Amino acid sequence: MPTLPILQLGNPKLRERSRPVSEPDDRNTRALAGDLRDTLLDHRGRTGYGRGIAAPQLGTLAHVLHVEAEDSRTLVNPRITARSEQTMVIWDFCFSYFSIVFPVRRHVLVEVKYQDLFGREQRLEAVGDLAELLQHEIDHLDGVLAIDLVTEVTRICTFPEWEARHAGENERVVAEALRSLRG
Repeated sequence: MPTLPILQLGNPKLRERSRPVSEPDDRNTRALAGDLRDTLLDHRGRTGYGRGIAAPQLGTLAHVLHVEAEDSRTLVNPRITARSEQTMVIWDFCFSYFSIVFPVRRHVLVEVKYQDLFGREQRLEAVGDLAELLQHEIDHLDGVLAIDLVTEVTRICTFPEWEARHAGENERVVAEALRSLRG
């Protein structure tokens, strides 16, 4: 499948809400899932970064996202059904504005219900990094960008500056949040 251009910050399509997919197991949804996967893997291959991508980032307003985190999976019509009270402030990256990085507040644990590419209902409990990733990608489906959620505007920095000054902070924040969550 082809890799597609990723829409960049300022493109109005990134601010639109995507539409639910009525047939998760049809040919078009499977093709979109392949395009998402291939584009994500291409970006990761070129930059060393990338764990998730949402259909609006490719200009398609469908409620579909793909993650390459704990495993490879496409989520159709995902929705967050539960969130922990506990949150963490974590550095956020995005393909749609890859040159800047900033802190956002995310829930440490989320439960997500979605359909797979066979149309079967699935449930996923995600903690830490995966919870953060799913919140980021589901926000994309609702036209919300992580830059809207910046916790401290004075900490916004370029990607090279983040690598020089803050690399490794997310791992420490997640580890601390998980220890606190487990009590």
